Amino acid sequence: MSNNPKPPRWRRWGLEIAIFVGALLAFQAWQLRDSARGPAPAFHGQLADGGNFDLAAWRAAHPGRAGLIYFWAEWCPICKTTAGSVTNIAADHPVVTIATQSGDSAAVARLLAEKGYRWPTLADPRGAIMQQYGLPGTPGFAIVAPDGNIRFTAVGYTSEIGLRLRLWWASR
Repeated sequence: MSNNPKPPRWRRWGLEIAIFVGALLAFQAWQLRDSARGPAPAFHGQLADGGNFDLAAWRAAHPGRAGLIYFWAEWCPICKTTAGSVTNIAADHPVVTIATQSGDSAAVARLLAEKGYRWPTLADPRGAIMQQYGLPGTPGFAIVAPDGNIRFTAVGYTSEIGLRLRLWWASR
């Protein structure tokens, strides 16, 4: 018989969870090491619905509110899982989406109609806007604070509650 009693199971689980979360956060930080910081890079263009978009005008139309820039692609399976979250968030917060490497405006407009997405969307056939933001893949998210600075970036699956909390925090 050993004189060293086993530590309680909850302690071991807590340690394992802490190690997992720490590794996940470290990987996210490494993955986003080249993402834009400071003032959100300006972009403008024609929306898939035919209207015009300008980041500065969009921000001016939503004073005092944080906004979400969502980078997605038609061919991205994870983007399909985050689409519902973006739709829900768009009901409460300013959202603009960038369809990266998914065709021209006409192709993106057809895709939006097919899927029933009602987001203001710019086509980014070559991924130039996503490159400006330094995001390594899709889905990508940039939270722009009311002062115009990027407060948070994320890539990969991100929960609705995670996005909502970041938008709330960026508004403070």
